[in-house]
Amino acid sequence: MLSAAPLKVYILSGQSNMEGHAKISSFDHLAMDPKTVPILEAMRNKDGSSKVFENVRISYRTGKEDQQPGVGPLTSGFGARSNPTEDGGKIGPEFTFGIYTEQLVEEPILLIKTAWGGKSLHTDFRPPSAGAFQFREEQIEEFKKQGKDLNELRAQKSAATGKYYQLMIDHIKSVLENPREVHPAYHSEEGYELAGFVWFQGWNDMVARDVYPNRDQPGGYDDYSKLLSLFIRDVRKDLSAPQMPFVIGVMGAGGPTSAYQGGQKRYQKVHENFRQAMAAPAKLPEFRKNVAAVFTEKYWDPELDQVAEKKNLINQKRNEMKSKGFSKQEIEQEILDFSQKILTSRDHELLKGITNADYHYKGSAKIMAQIGKAFAEALYSLRTR
Repeated sequence: MLSAAPLKVYILSGQSNMEGHAKISSFDHLAMDPKTVPILEAMRNKDGSSKVFENVRISYRTGKEDQQPGVGPLTSGFGARSNPTEDGGKIGPEFTFGIYTEQLVEEPILLIKTAWGGKSLHTDFRPPSAGAFQFREEQIEEFKKQGKDLNELRAQKSAATGKYYQLMIDHIKSVLENPREVHPAYHSEEGYELAGFVWFQGWNDMVARDVYPNRDQPGGYDDYSKLLSLFIRDVRKDLSAPQMPFVIGVMGAGGPTSAYQGGQKRYQKVHENFRQAMAAPAKLPEFRKNVAAVFTEKYWDPELDQVAEKKNLINQKRNEMKSKGFSKQEIEQEILDFSQKILTSRDHELLKGITNADYHYKGSAKIMAQIGKAFAEALYSLRTR
């Protein structure tokens, strides 16, 4: 244990990608790329087990309201969890964020993670200063056409608005009332420092065409930028940390939009607009010194796209043969022959690196580990400006 020092507290918050859906089984993929081999070595012991970082402790709030948070030394398994207190077999950005933050600050570290899948900023995480959510006139007219009870819809929206913002703040304050319950290195004499906040969210706002009807046009997501700016201000106010460094993890699922092909092309402008809107608050004069945007598209792995496309071709062939009435034995033999023809030995290893959907960064530990490391480095850079 390091010598007594102010406990450095970092807050990680967002939706499903902050939860993290990269299975531990995808760790080996990092060994296939020389640039990520050192990251894997930082994550894993020589015997293949995940390292445990006693000096970095985590309190993880997710799941249902009545469930207890997951707590303990940082290791793998603090990704998406159905039960917050049980190892979910996955990682989010918290694992490498904690690893590299410890290397950078060399002091006791407490991570407070709050994340729930499928949550928006426009409603679920809506900051208090944004006021009540207001349906657009077009939405109201559509509700009337559908014969829906407008008063009931407004009541439901009111109940949902800001709910997860408050759950986030409540959990953070609860942990900070007695940090020693989570981290034994905390001493009241030295206290703690709110050293940074990472926000990794966006999918539910990006796909909300009812809330952002002009999302494919310039400025279509301006309201998201405004909400995120209010969110930063409100978080700092509610936690009494007016200058707390803040990192925005800009949605990058799918990789750089310049490389979009096929079906992705139809969403290129939407994704570009949303990423620009997410990053926009970091350019405001009041935030230039203490807010940074990390474009997570940089850590997408195009090689995984290539092997996934081969897998899709195999699945298409299987489905075509089923539709034509081929027997199970005939299908399996043809698929085996076809797979051997188009998949290399490297491809088979690469496929192990894909454990979830594209919107969850393919459930790739290689991608998620690089993102967590980038968040740590960005926050440290803000602290040393």
